[in-house]
Amino acid sequence: MPLWLSRQPLVLASKSDIRGKILAAAGLRFEIRPAHIDERAVEAEAGVSDAAAAARVLARAKADAIAATVPGRPVLGADQTLACGDMRLSKPVDAAAAAEQLRALRGRTHELHSALALVRDGTLLFSCIETARLTMRDFSDRFLEEYLDMAGNAALTSVGAYQLEGIGIHLFEKVEGDYFTILGLPLLQFLEYLREHGFVDG
Repeated sequence: MPLWLSRQPLVLASKSDIRGKILAAAGLRFEIRPAHIDERAVEAEAGVSDAAAAARVLARAKADAIAATVPGRPVLGADQTLACGDMRLSKPVDAAAAAEQLRALRGRTHELHSALALVRDGTLLFSCIETARLTMRDFSDRFLEEYLDMAGNAALTSVGAYQLEGIGIHLFEKVEGDYFTILGLPLLQFLEYLREHGFVDG
């Protein structure tokens, strides 16, 4: 018997390569239909400034946007925000912005908030948010330059300008939290919901 029991595959409303890889490795049937929303406009309309609340709102907005185009299908939206004290960061637009983010995070502890929202026909079926705390070491400017050279364009694909699953691990001295939360998809909580509601074999 296949692991995924639902008649139709899950729809992932995200273009994140790592989220797709996580779901595939977990044996879930899914297709990818990235949601294209104006994240800052969604946050402004919702009136959120807190990083965790923003992650929840954006995950739901992405799921809703795609769910409206695929009636009857379960759609998974996901979002991750980064907060360091009163500072919030988004994905860097270029190498200079990536360097600026890393200098701001160097030697400090920041929080990653990862949220999920599962929606079908406008109804929220499941949502969760998990937080991880990561402390960057006080690396040198020379190492920062070397890291950005090694990371290349990959540094521009994630908030904070790093991927913990790659060479970005060299930036850190301490990591507290679930690995999948850090990658942007709180998988264990999601799988528990899928088992309890008959989407996957339990």
